[in-house]
Amino acid sequence: MTGWTWEYEGYDPADARLRESLCTLGNGYFATRGALPECAADEVHYPGTYVAGCYNRLTSEVSGRQVENEDVVNLPNWLPLRFRLPGGPWLTPDTATVLDHRETLHLSSGLLERGTRYGLGAGRALLVRQRRFVHMADPHLAALRTEFTAEGFSGPLETEAALDGGVTNAGVPRYRDLDGRHLTRVLTGTVAADTVWLRCRTRTSGVRIALAARLTSGAPTRNRHDRPRALQTTRLDLADGRPVTVDKIVALHTSHDRAISDPLHAAVDRVGRAGGFDELLEPHLTAWHQLWRRAELDVPGEAGRILRLHLFHVLQTLSPHTADLDVGVPARGLHGEAYRGHVFWDELFVLPYLNLHFPEVSRALLHYRHRRLERARATAHDAGRRGAMYPWQSGSDGREETQQLHLNPRSGRWLPDHSRLQHHVGSAIAYNVWQYCEASGDEEFLHTKGAEMLLQISRFWADSATYDDRLGRHRIKGVVGPDEYHDAYPDAAGPGLDDNAYTNVTAAWVLTRTMDVLRGLPEPRRRELDERTGLDAGELEEWEEISRTLHVPFHNGVISQFEGYGELDELDWRGYRRRYGDIRRLDRILEAEGDTVNRYQASKQADVLMLGYLFSPAELQGIFRRLGLNLDGRTWRRTVDHYLHRTSHGSTLSGLVHGRVLARARRADAWKFCQEALQADIADIQGGTTGEGIHLGAMAGTLDLVQRGLTGLETRGGALWLDPVPLPELSSYGFTLRYHGHWGVRLRLEHGRLEIAVPSSGRSPIDVHLPDRTVRLQPGETDRLVLPN
Repeated sequence: MTGWTWEYEGYDPADARLRESLCTLGNGYFATRGALPECAADEVHYPGTYVAGCYNRLTSEVSGRQVENEDVVNLPNWLPLRFRLPGGPWLTPDTATVLDHRETLHLSSGLLERGTRYGLGAGRALLVRQRRFVHMADPHLAALRTEFTAEGFSGPLETEAALDGGVTNAGVPRYRDLDGRHLTRVLTGTVAADTVWLRCRTRTSGVRIALAARLTSGAPTRNRHDRPRALQTTRLDLADGRPVTVDKIVALHTSHDRAISDPLHAAVDRVGRAGGFDELLEPHLTAWHQLWRRAELDVPGEAGRILRLHLFHVLQTLSPHTADLDVGVPARGLHGEAYRGHVFWDELFVLPYLNLHFPEVSRALLHYRHRRLERARATAHDAGRRGAMYPWQSGSDGREETQQLHLNPRSGRWLPDHSRLQHHVGSAIAYNVWQYCEASGDEEFLHTKGAEMLLQISRFWADSATYDDRLGRHRIKGVVGPDEYHDAYPDAAGPGLDDNAYTNVTAAWVLTRTMDVLRGLPEPRRRELDERTGLDAGELEEWEEISRTLHVPFHNGVISQFEGYGELDELDWRGYRRRYGDIRRLDRILEAEGDTVNRYQASKQADVLMLGYLFSPAELQGIFRRLGLNLDGRTWRRTVDHYLHRTSHGSTLSGLVHGRVLARARRADAWKFCQEALQADIADIQGGTTGEGIHLGAMAGTLDLVQRGLTGLETRGGALWLDPVPLPELSSYGFTLRYHGHWGVRLRLEHGRLEIAVPSSGRSPIDVHLPDRTVRLQPGETDRLVLPN
């Protein structure tokens, strides 16, 4: 890797899927994996194209049960372009001699470049160079340029380009027992001598999809239709050493798009009006230049280069185009089919970064949640609860999409999945509402849709809490925490745990923040909300009491992950590491042994320590004080140490959380976990999962680690609060942010000094609070401050 490129030298089938994920190109509307155009989907390669929010639901028979799943749909493949000498086999790196191979991802421009030299025998070779982009200015276009150069010979070369509607969802081995045939009614046709089209629809959701492709090469193009593919063939005349170019321009539309009448007409019209490759490239480059300017990040060394790659993939998944869509945050980006393209709580790690760069995107992602508020209320009602119970996994319409069964690849058994009991996703949504409004100053959203979501999430938590006379406190029972390993007590008849500390503390925070918001509403708006929701003083009094009396269990002087956690057995960590090496997925190991992780003090990922990720030390202590509990520095350090030694880090989010918590505690081992978060996808530390899609939450979280974690940056009370953490491995860094209408506020920290520059504008000044002083910066001012030790 270099500052602005990501390069792979040589061809290695074992790394193909990892490369394809990390070389995905997208624009926030759709994305296409970085597969080679001459390679079809097989055990090595997996071309995939995904449109944000395009789902389909199918029923499969698994272990004698009918199981329904909704998946993001792998759309018709627009990439195919293969080639051969007349009468010879089609050339691919898996079937032909590869003399040289290089792939280069250009981050600054959103271009993927490849060069492959195929050996043809008798001193002959064919050099294939390609560049492709998924257009960042026009979200419905993509382009592929292929340049063929004969070396040591002259003669004809046959090429075949295609739009392929015969694809299925088959990118995740664990899901292969499930029905992946999402497309139906595939039709193809010809528009002109150089243009073909393909249309289809999803089998149950009825989303209509259309693609149109225009092929130009200077040679005649012959179109034919071998359903489910539209084919365009050419015969190129190659002269030794002289390159010949073939360009493929593609347009993609679905019936979800706005301002169109028919996807096929829109795709054909768009590709017909589109310019050539070079003409399309110019606005694409401009769009990327503007994105990088708004999301400027200056971190030196290897960490900075990885962070730039992470930012690249965040921007490809959630770009300004996303602001026009009804979509959430897909946990694995638009880069693959893992987690079925579902929306989890990962937005908790993504929106804090976007809030300070692309608040319009954050707002759109929160609109996704608000549109599904009524569904969440219906789910709560069906469960006998008031308020809104958001699903752990969400897709098209906001119903619970968590799978009923999940496969343990180690044992081969399908097991019940109880992760839908992670009701803390509602607190994550509330946290994001609050953080977005604090960072953007968007009072209109806070007073309307934000207040509505906060109220119904608070109502759910209040109705979920039951009073325990023995404890003299309220309890929330039958949940699963962020840890995910523990979903039941040992030998219990049913799933669920009581008083998960993270769940209860964040529920108390949500109730408190909601009451703050309600108190701050303009009186006419407050009256409207009360009338619409039936909120009265008695309910608010109940919230006040519950927010102060939720039970937080402790054991041996540390916060317990849940009630009874301290009574679980200790695991022989050393023995399991010696036997298995990688024990990140300890749950699968134990299940394959006939045991269960529910018996042990062992966590998959940060759970209690998530509290230190979300809240500054002062705010966390304040929450505990409100609960009538003392959380001094010594207790928190003991808690951190306890879970640090009992976590297997089976999630890419875990190292991120631990790194941030340890950095705030000024621990020397913080960098080890920060490094793990940075390496999670590029090194595929989860053992093959990155090839199924990148981990968007972890990528965005590393960006926010620099933006908020190391700076101690908080947006509250209409001001910026900074309390920088000295981390020797990242002692110099800078970035820009957008705050309360100020574009391009620049912060730079270097060797104990902080520089803040506010660009000129007609906005109000910004108040900046440091541990030892407060400064006010007018637009157009720059201040250089020496930080306290």
